[in-house]
Amino acid sequence: MSGDGRVDGPHQGQQLATSGTDLEDAEAALVLTHGRGATARGMLQLADEVYQDGVAALAPQAARRTWYPNSFLAPVERNEPGRSSGLQAISDAIDAANDAGIPTERVMLIGFSQGACLASEYLARNPRRYGGLAALSGGLIGEQLDDEYPGDLEGTPVFLGCSDVDPHIPEERVHETAAVLESMNADVTKRLYEGMGHGINEDELGVVSGMVAALTDD
Repeated sequence: MSGDGRVDGPHQGQQLATSGTDLEDAEAALVLTHGRGATARGMLQLADEVYQDGVAALAPQAARRTWYPNSFLAPVERNEPGRSSGLQAISDAIDAANDAGIPTERVMLIGFSQGACLASEYLARNPRRYGGLAALSGGLIGEQLDDEYPGDLEGTPVFLGCSDVDPHIPEERVHETAAVLESMNADVTKRLYEGMGHGINEDELGVVSGMVAALTDD
């Protein structure tokens, strides 16, 4: 960590992939975090599927395509410094949107798998009003969740979508994540899909598309 509180870890200095409306012309932004072994470019393909005019897409890239080495259910310290460095990468992408004049309440976080865990964790650790969170096949990070997450998400819309038999994400952690974010005053929608496996389905894309559309509604 540097003197100003910034984390300088393995994911800093990676290129930020972009698509959609140019940031300088955009009214809103998506920050998309990819899964283990995947790429920022792959998340931009997801952004294209939910695209709305006036929305910029920003996708940080993890070093070696992995945000942190172990399961998100491992003790937190076993996933450092990757976890903290990944949270910093999300923060830097939000800062890029803010610097272009887009307020945080028009910035939506979208993550899949490991990226969904990271995006959920970012929201819980940095509470305020956001444009939204879509955590697809993910949940809050840690062996045990804290009893108390202080702060107010001020009605931030949150969508948690996951299979009921996901090989990586226990159903119970999705329920726990929803409960934590609800306790922080998020507006949570949770959907568990029977027998889906580890992926993204059309229903989830429909929900996310609606959330993205709402970012530019005045």
